[in-house]
Amino acid sequence: MSKRILMIVTNADKINDEKETGLWLEEFAVPYNLFKNQGYDITVKSPKGGQIPLDPNSIPEEEKQEFAEAKDKLTQTDKLSESDLNEDYHGVFLPGGHGTMFDFPDNELMQKIIGQMADESKVIGAVCHGPSGLVNVTYQDGTPLVKGKKVNGFTDEEEKEMQLVEEMPFLLETTLREKGGEFVRGDKWNDFSVRDGNLVTGQNPMSSESTAQKMIEALNE
Repeated sequence: MSKRILMIVTNADKINDEKETGLWLEEFAVPYNLFKNQGYDITVKSPKGGQIPLDPNSIPEEEKQEFAEAKDKLTQTDKLSESDLNEDYHGVFLPGGHGTMFDFPDNELMQKIIGQMADESKVIGAVCHGPSGLVNVTYQDGTPLVKGKKVNGFTDEEEKEMQLVEEMPFLLETTLREKGGEFVRGDKWNDFSVRDGNLVTGQNPMSSESTAQKMIEALNE
């Protein structure tokens, strides 16, 4: 039986009136292709459903043929629903993009779905700003998902270089630390990802492949 993976992507398309955002394409397409090559059954959903906004800065100047199928999955996504709690997913993956900072953290259904997966020892992966969807997730007993775990994500230093600190609802690295995560990181703008048991997190777009590979390792064990 092939492994079933839920990929949750952002619907948020604006940082403010001047700045557009959305999903960072590479952080979705690269893992999608790697999961597909493993023969996994992939379900793509979003908090609201519908077409997914792409961060304009993440769209390659020349169309990448290898991203075509993944992009096609973003033209019409199903909305997350209570029924996802009853689906037998083997893992969940959260690609980033600044959009996730606005619609992932406080989505109660997402917290419920990911929390249930954590309780059932399913594999949970996230890259760049994707871990924003983990900051408020807890186990059934109320323990934060990231507490005492090696965890990674877009660093405060990288956010400062993007000059978006003031526009963000919170800083991801700082918040993961506040939730008890043992934040480990690589050099800025370099590939870095970390696995702690069934939790896999990556730092930035350059980490898309290594994060997905670590998730595949966890899923195939």
